[in-house]
Amino acid sequence: MTTRRVLAALRFLLGGVTLTAVGIQLGIHVGHGYNVLNFFSYFTNLGNIFAAVVLLVESVLVWRGRELGPAWQILRWVSVVCMALVGIVFSALLRDVDLGSLLPWINTWLHYVMPIAVVVDWLFQPPRTSISFRSLWIAVLFPLAYLAYSLVRGAAIHWYAYPFLNPDNGGYGAVALTCVIVAVAFLAVSAVLLLAGNRIRPLVSVSAQAAH
Repeated sequence: MTTRRVLAALRFLLGGVTLTAVGIQLGIHVGHGYNVLNFFSYFTNLGNIFAAVVLLVESVLVWRGRELGPAWQILRWVSVVCMALVGIVFSALLRDVDLGSLLPWINTWLHYVMPIAVVVDWLFQPPRTSISFRSLWIAVLFPLAYLAYSLVRGAAIHWYAYPFLNPDNGGYGAVALTCVIVAVAFLAVSAVLLLAGNRIRPLVSVSAQAAH
């Protein structure tokens, strides 16, 4: 099997296991009578689904010797940034929080294995075309939309996916400060991964990717 197809198979495995893990946890969530919309209000779940779909699509393209254009590579970059932040924020702010019905292996997979795996995949196989620094604003759209949604919905139903978004834990000043810190971290990680992707040569060459 060629390096190109090994890479495709690994991506397919990662994406498939991730969607399976999210699906199993959703079943547990529903089985306990919890709100389905709450489940999809966790950035961890959204980020993992996003990254898994990108990996699965990319795996099929690489297996067939094809590659989508620059817009797709920006989408892939954003998914990698999201997963990097999932790992960083969980390790920094949430590792000691009660995870309720979350299965231990699913917790490990979604918060540790996937973040590391997608970042490594990005570093070993960055896009063949450079991404402009002007694209940084695209990377922050997802987290900003998520924060706005979380705060508005949380205020309306008095439920927050994460304790650092709950104003009952120190007030809106503490929430605002945490959001600014997360936003800065998101921008910093986005810039670092963009620079790395632009500078590192892909493990699988363009000629190999284009071969059938």
